[in-house]
Amino acid sequence: MNAENAENAENAENGERAANAENAGKRERGEHAHAHTHAHRLRKELPAEVAPTEGAPEPEQVGETPLTGRQRLVKGLWPPRVSRAQLTVAVLLFVLGLGLAIQVRSNSDDNSALRGARQEDLVRILDELDDRTQRLEDEKQGLEDQRTELENSSDQAEEARKQTVEKERQLGILAGTVAAQGPGITMTVTDAKGAVEADMLLDAIQELRAAGAEAIQVNDVRVVANTYLTDASGGKGVSVDGHKVGQPYIFKVIGKPQDLEPALNIPGGVVQTLEKEQATVAVSRSQRIVVDALRTAKQPDYARSSS
Repeated sequence: MNAENAENAENAENGERAANAENAGKRERGEHAHAHTHAHRLRKELPAEVAPTEGAPEPEQVGETPLTGRQRLVKGLWPPRVSRAQLTVAVLLFVLGLGLAIQVRSNSDDNSALRGARQEDLVRILDELDDRTQRLEDEKQGLEDQRTELENSSDQAEEARKQTVEKERQLGILAGTVAAQGPGITMTVTDAKGAVEADMLLDAIQELRAAGAEAIQVNDVRVVANTYLTDASGGKGVSVDGHKVGQPYIFKVIGKPQDLEPALNIPGGVVQTLEKEQATVAVSRSQRIVVDALRTAKQPDYARSSS
């Protein structure tokens, strides 16, 4: 009987375990169903997916390496996107820059002779400019002194006559109607190959005038205000006022030698230009230069005195 009671107790215990296991399975199935129903309800409550707007960056494809900041910058700058206005501005800036470059190069070429000059040459050029300035100041002071003497003279008529005679003598020297003598230089140009042209000798005359030459004579021809030079017929030689002058070309110049000679020897000046044509130039100073070639005074056809 004890054995029967033990068997009944064991069967009851097994039945209770089976019932408990069945109840636990039902609860698990119920909880899973409840969770599925809740997820389905949440999915219905979510809004519909919105289509991507135009121009928005496309999402990177799966597996692609993300771009760095520098790569994004390069991608944004190249290929360039140039508008018509930007192209017009670029062309205008290019033209402006080209013009400035040409102007700067032109100025550099003009100053190349002085830039390559020695210090002694630059000092000499400055001294020459100072001498020209002083000469103009002296001329101005002389004119002022003449005016003062004329205003303060007791016999103004006699003083006026003296000044008129002196002025006539000065004008005669400038016009070439009277001979002149005084300190100056002699420049001799020997052109064995005949390469010297009229414009080169004209440059020499202009340079001498700028340096204060008061009387100039080329060979046997007096140089005056209306003197002109041309190349002689046949391509060799030079004519001064229609008179052909032969070699060597001898310039007799009256003026301050300390001003005349440096004016011819400046870098890129008359002497260097003639020597480039393989001509020989000799310049000598003298305290007595005689300019005795004369010109006849011509009556002007149209000009009349206004006084």
